[in-house]
Amino acid sequence: MTDTLQDSAAPTDTVAARKTARPPYAIAPHLAPRLARRVLSSPGADSIECVTPFTGELLATLPGSTVEDVEVAYKTARTAQRKWAATPARDRARFLLKLHDLVLKNQDELMDLIQLESGKTRRNAFEEVMDVAGVSRHYARRANHYLKQRRALGAVPVLTQTRVLHHPKGVVGVVAPWNYPLSMSITDALPALVAGNAVVLRPDSQSALTALRAVELIDQAGLPTGLLQVVLGSGATVGQAVLDQADYVMFTGSTKTGIGVAQRAAARLTGASMELGGKNAMYVAADANLNKAADGAVRACFSSAGQLCISIERLVVHESVADEFTKLFVKKVQAMKLGSDLAWGNDMGSLISANQLKTVVDHVQNAKASGAVVLAGGKARPDLGPYFYEPTVLANVPDSATCRRCETFGPLVSIYRVSSDREAVAFANDSEYGLNASVWTKKIRRGRQLAAQIKAGTVNINEGYVAAWGSNGAPMGGMGQSGLGRRHGAEGILKYTESQTVAAQHVMPIAPSFGVPEKVWAKTMSVGLRAMKLGRLS
Repeated sequence: MTDTLQDSAAPTDTVAARKTARPPYAIAPHLAPRLARRVLSSPGADSIECVTPFTGELLATLPGSTVEDVEVAYKTARTAQRKWAATPARDRARFLLKLHDLVLKNQDELMDLIQLESGKTRRNAFEEVMDVAGVSRHYARRANHYLKQRRALGAVPVLTQTRVLHHPKGVVGVVAPWNYPLSMSITDALPALVAGNAVVLRPDSQSALTALRAVELIDQAGLPTGLLQVVLGSGATVGQAVLDQADYVMFTGSTKTGIGVAQRAAARLTGASMELGGKNAMYVAADANLNKAADGAVRACFSSAGQLCISIERLVVHESVADEFTKLFVKKVQAMKLGSDLAWGNDMGSLISANQLKTVVDHVQNAKASGAVVLAGGKARPDLGPYFYEPTVLANVPDSATCRRCETFGPLVSIYRVSSDREAVAFANDSEYGLNASVWTKKIRRGRQLAAQIKAGTVNINEGYVAAWGSNGAPMGGMGQSGLGRRHGAEGILKYTESQTVAAQHVMPIAPSFGVPEKVWAKTMSVGLRAMKLGRLS
């Protein structure tokens, strides 16, 4: 290995680089071959090249999978799942607490890989560590409660005793995105496994190293062999094969692709959960703490270089504070530190690819041509890396501009003025998407009232996205074109199960008996129904 990086990276023995202005990063020679053992691959399959957006250079080559490999993965997973389903939920959840500790213990190495594969800062990489640890801990403690048999009110009190059971779907197909290499690769798989399913996982090729290291930690935590199968390959072939054979589909990606996934799942009457695109709004009310709101907006708009489904792309500001807020916000944006160091201290990293850079450039140029004004940023930074783009703030963006309604998925935000709370809510809801939103006000009660009027799956008050995202006991997902289903909380694990009602009838049937005429029986039942209403039995 060459010289190790700064202190945060030195203990991992995973990443090395020469200390130059733009270091040519490399991973330890033994890492890729070791991780590749977890990929189901046949001879002749196309290989996967892992590159870092920091420099565009090759990190490693991994074996790819074929459609036939996906079939083998499902066959193996189904065999392992039968025994797993018969294991008590409390026992199935035990590996999660061990995984929680392993993720925290190996966080430096994981953050190295996350940064190298996604281009994000170390602080944003740590968010993924927190997410995986939090999800693991939550379902380790609560899965048995969510899944346990429960009593329900029977058709006839006392005489009918009803129970509700939850059975695993079978094998869940998870197709994960590139933008959150650790978090999105495994946090959807964990509740599926604890619910008694097996999982076939296809991480994005761009995030394959991080995902495979996470799978290795899951193995170390004690998940039985065969339950988590990993395949690698393009979304059009391998990813589609994973979803087409699944008993339940879990997909995170663009709305356009998600619609196709939903249609194919529906054709098989297979359930699906999807987190898709967003054009999220943040409202700064007249009574907001403007300095805190400006700090929060920087995090909400530019974390992971804006490559976050729940990031803010529309800043809605009350006109009475718009000038002051804009001045504060723009100053903070212009002071942001960009860089590719595998160390703490940078405020924003790189975009993921040339295609993503092109999207941002096109949106900015289109907005400028439509009459928008650039208040900060507005240009690429090839001096920092091939896909760096400055955090950019626009004003006077007309409705005709592409970035007004289309998701950019990059470091671009537009500021809009409103004259009232009502107008702010209407503006936030003026979108086909409904994933995340943010409200800033000193009055929490007022914030809750505004939040309840916004059509978004999550709304944060005095925070951009982390508060709702990190609330693992509460559902997270989108409305409208932002997706189907929810992750986290009870919804995040019960979606991977089939609910079954088992009702036992005692003493007499719900029908005329003992020679009672039907008309008399009906009158007696009517009296009983009225009594149930008076007794507030639902």
